[in-house]
Amino acid sequence: MISDLHLDINHQDAHTVARQQTAYLQQQRVGIYLIAGDISNHFSQSVAFTEDLQRQLAPAQVKFIAGNHDMVHDISYAGLESPQGPTYLHRGYLDVSGTNWRIIGNNGWYDYLFADNLTGRNFLTWKRAFWVDAAITQPMTDPERMDEVLAQVEAQLRVAQQAGKRVLFMTHFVPRRDYIKITGDDRFWNMANALLGSPRLGDLLAKYHVTITQFGHVHRRFAPRHFAGTTYYDQAVGYRNKRFSEWSQPDYMTEWQQRLRILDLK
Repeated sequence: MISDLHLDINHQDAHTVARQQTAYLQQQRVGIYLIAGDISNHFSQSVAFTEDLQRQLAPAQVKFIAGNHDMVHDISYAGLESPQGPTYLHRGYLDVSGTNWRIIGNNGWYDYLFADNLTGRNFLTWKRAFWVDAAITQPMTDPERMDEVLAQVEAQLRVAQQAGKRVLFMTHFVPRRDYIKITGDDRFWNMANALLGSPRLGDLLAKYHVTITQFGHVHRRFAPRHFAGTTYYDQAVGYRNKRFSEWSQPDYMTEWQQRLRILDLK
């Protein structure tokens, strides 16, 4: 499991990274590689990267969902909601062969509730002025889009529950308030909290007793945490460039290896 590769922001050649990651994943005998969004700022490039990985890693499987950065260019809202090739898992699932596990994917979204400590704020206007998501078009408000996400996820989880499956749920946006930082001296990030995810998603995952949740979007290096019967993993790689330095390792591949989380699903 990994997220937030940000190949373009980190000035990485996608084919070189795919080759290097393939070699390491094969060495570790990984059977399924899950990427929880923000591969690049172009959806077509994110698809091409995962399909390059899939060709090299076969018979192992590669699955990804889109983060907000993947949605900025080369894709419409309708396109995001449609099948986009065998590596794209949004609104889909993968049953792990020889086990009772089902991996469910949903891109996710946000509804401003993580910033409910702020009153009378126009989050949409702020988003359009300061946030990369301003470039993403959608036929509904952000809270309405989150309503759609919750309806999709509940339908996916209900089917899995009826089939008696244990669930690993993969999304991009933050599903619990426990991962939100409110500060008294940083008004920018207090506003940005509105765009990080929704606590309603975490409530839904608890309702259906989801075993594992993988997410991304925040790059704050959280250790695995356990809430309401679910273990949460945030395995973001994050940024290293002239403006940001979030890595603990000296180069991209070493940071990726350190952030990668390998689970044994039995």
